[in-house]
Amino acid sequence: MSTADARMSVLLAGGSGFLGTRLQRALRDRGHTVTTLTRRAPEKDSEASWDPYAGELDAALVEGADVVVNLAGSPLIGNPHSKRWARDLRDSRVVTTAVLAKAIAASERRPAFLAGNGIAWYGDHGSAVLTEASDTRGHALLTTVTRDWQEAALPASEAGARVCVLRTSPVMDASGPPLQWLKLLFRTGTGGRLGSGEQYMPMSSLRDWLGAVVHLAEHPDASGPFNICLPEAPTNREFTRALAERVAPKGLAPFPVPALLLRAAAGDLAPELLGSVNVRPAALEASGYTFLDPDVGSLLDTGL
Repeated sequence: MSTADARMSVLLAGGSGFLGTRLQRALRDRGHTVTTLTRRAPEKDSEASWDPYAGELDAALVEGADVVVNLAGSPLIGNPHSKRWARDLRDSRVVTTAVLAKAIAASERRPAFLAGNGIAWYGDHGSAVLTEASDTRGHALLTTVTRDWQEAALPASEAGARVCVLRTSPVMDASGPPLQWLKLLFRTGTGGRLGSGEQYMPMSSLRDWLGAVVHLAEHPDASGPFNICLPEAPTNREFTRALAERVAPKGLAPFPVPALLLRAAAGDLAPELLGSVNVRPAALEASGYTFLDPDVGSLLDTGL
């Protein structure tokens, strides 16, 4: 069952970021109406103000929506040794999700909720193949953040709303980080595998991330957690080789980054670079989504 031909009203938080701006365009191209939430004064009719930290959100916005999407959150790029950065990373995701989930629970209409989240929810599982039914392990920073992030969406599902948890892997496209930076590093010969390179490294192409989110918005039978990632995760070594073949100067070997150095430099983000998450998008495929970029080669061919 699909509402692909029906015009929906979408309320979007986090619409000014890399993914949010592109999702707005994708939804509008499908004929849907998108209202973006902003913490500043609205500058156009398609914007509405809110203050999640003060718990301020116009209930009428939620009541009038068919789907609410939350992509809000402070940038992952920052000082990984900073406690303030870590606190902002968590609060910006958990607080916004909680405010929207509670507003949905309190509404009469109870629109669907597409709640942003991350693939770090699983933690390091080595080479074990993971699906949405797998457990969460460890206490790495992003893993603990994603657990709190997912829990914050519970009021909406407990009230009977359809909730899709978007367990997003790094979206690889040269128009934005991290691929934008990696491309430059590999072109200058300063990029390379991380540690042993044997760790599995989930990722998604931009067009598959957009396609998956639009697909979930338009399919009223879809609910629960969804991994948004390649059907088969490459190892870091495989990704490094594939990227080097496409952008590195001929004859210039990638420069490996020792694990010890990476742990010292990356701080709380080191587990995300050295940990292994061999994850599959089982629920997304079962829902009927067909990937445009099924492997790392096609991802890089379209993303570069």
